Amino acid sequence: MELYGHSAETARMTNSDRSPAPFGRALCAMITPFTEAGELDLDGARRLAGRLVREGCDGLVLNGTTGESPTTSDAEKSALVRAVREAVGDRVHLVTGVGSSDTRHTVDLALAAGESGADGVLVVTPYYSKPPQDALGAHFTEVADASGLPVMLYDIPGRTGTRIEPETMIRLSAHPRIVAVKDCSYDFLGAQKVMARTDLAYYAGCDEHALALYAVGAAGYVSTVANVVPGPMRAVLDAFDAGDTAGAARLMRRAVPLIEAMMAAGLPGTVTAKALLAALGLPSGPVRAPLRPAGREVADGLRTALAHATDEFAVA
Repeated sequence: MELYGHSAETARMTNSDRSPAPFGRALCAMITPFTEAGELDLDGARRLAGRLVREGCDGLVLNGTTGESPTTSDAEKSALVRAVREAVGDRVHLVTGVGSSDTRHTVDLALAAGESGADGVLVVTPYYSKPPQDALGAHFTEVADASGLPVMLYDIPGRTGTRIEPETMIRLSAHPRIVAVKDCSYDFLGAQKVMARTDLAYYAGCDEHALALYAVGAAGYVSTVANVVPGPMRAVLDAFDAGDTAGAARLMRRAVPLIEAMMAAGLPGTVTAKALLAALGLPSGPVRAPLRPAGREVADGLRTALAHATDEFAVA
């Protein structure tokens, strides 16, 4: 079959068509395990990170939204990065969240991230103060100037109240250390516009967009659902890269009910991921207030969704 003068074989997306993947393709936004007393569980973090890597993750994002960064101290953030680095060595990329509402604090966290062994930093839009676009650009630039690590911008206006507009992304892409975007904008057109005009590596930050964004040239995903099913999420990308686009779509559809149960049921992904990890006997622990654990009815529904998804993946 010919497509615009090319065979179907040569029409497949090549590595040169795709944005670079500075932090890997299949990244998990890892939860932060706590003990039953609510303290940082570093041994649990090592075990969970090892399991995620063994089952397909080639990058881990620590201290992000799913990692409960608003409720962990600076010292805990650094300790988590060091512990996970000890567990996984140099096998995978480690990105750590350093974002805050305070530029000076964000710079300090970025500097500490390098000392702790991170490969990159995730910098979320300052929240609550709703800075205008020129102030956003100055914030991200100051962090990138101060840190020796590559920067992944985190665009999640539903939580921060402020969008990183496409034109701002395009301007920031000129900075040599601003290399990637975790996209939770729900603006598919805007994401494609930035990818077309820059070399920024786009990562789907919303699990339901993992295949859609990858299909138009994104670098991969940063997935909360991968805490629970890292292998099946990775399999979507692997199928697409192998040229099996129908198979990739089929695998993505099989993941959708679990994604919906975990990410669109009115609870933060941190809460649902920890509920399922606990059910699987994997490190998790409680969430920190003001978050609260999933109630029994919700937890039962999550386990049912996981069991159904597991059956579906088994026949893939």
